Amino acid sequence: MTYCAGILVQDGLVMIADTRTNAGLDDVSTFRKLHVFSTPGERTFGLMTAGNLSVTQSVVSLLHEGLANPETGEMDTLLNATTMFRAAQLVGRAIRAVRDMDGDAMKEAGVKFDVSMLFGGQIMGQPMRLFMVYGAGNFIECGMDAPFLQIGEHKYGKPILDRAVTYKTHLYDALKVGLISMDSTMRSNLGVGLPIDLIVLRRDTAEPELNRRIEAGEPYFHDLRERWSAALRAAHTAIPRPPYGPPAG
Repeated sequence: MTYCAGILVQDGLVMIADTRTNAGLDDVSTFRKLHVFSTPGERTFGLMTAGNLSVTQSVVSLLHEGLANPETGEMDTLLNATTMFRAAQLVGRAIRAVRDMDGDAMKEAGVKFDVSMLFGGQIMGQPMRLFMVYGAGNFIECGMDAPFLQIGEHKYGKPILDRAVTYKTHLYDALKVGLISMDSTMRSNLGVGLPIDLIVLRRDTAEPELNRRIEAGEPYFHDLRERWSAALRAAHTAIPRPPYGPPAG
């Protein structure tokens, strides 16, 4: 299982992904699900992946190598895409190309073609954008009214983001809330786990301000988990009990 969240706020973009993959209780591994494509000073993109690992790795490899453009005969890559929209289209093309190559064989083997991706970043001089790309290669875009997107095991972390994040949230508060969202997911689903990969992209800089992996025992994340648990216990204790029981006597 996987949990990835992208948060697009006024000052920039936060992308957070776990690294746990499992094919059963006794086959748990760690693989990077957050991939960075960058030409410093010109453009930086983050791509987060969820779904069948063989599919997602093939898509990422195709995006690194490029896809042939039938009109120009040249190779289209994320680093030569002219706009964020064109770059998101290229991610969709790569997914469809892998489906064309492997989809029938996977179907015959009883393996589901399962993939979804979050793709975000900025080309200098253009708006910063965040997209969710589906298994069919189509996509939707994150907006100001709902400034985050999630893939994978999203239901446990979504209430945190719904309540705490707006478009005007400070960039590093967005990172903090994103980590709380990740912790909430990890506590409720053993298929999501450490290490956590994250990047922070500040708007109009076109290179990562922060690119970090959080390992088990990392002091800040450990403290955040303990403080959040304590804050929840204090909050529910402070709320009066429901007045629905029998009258006190």
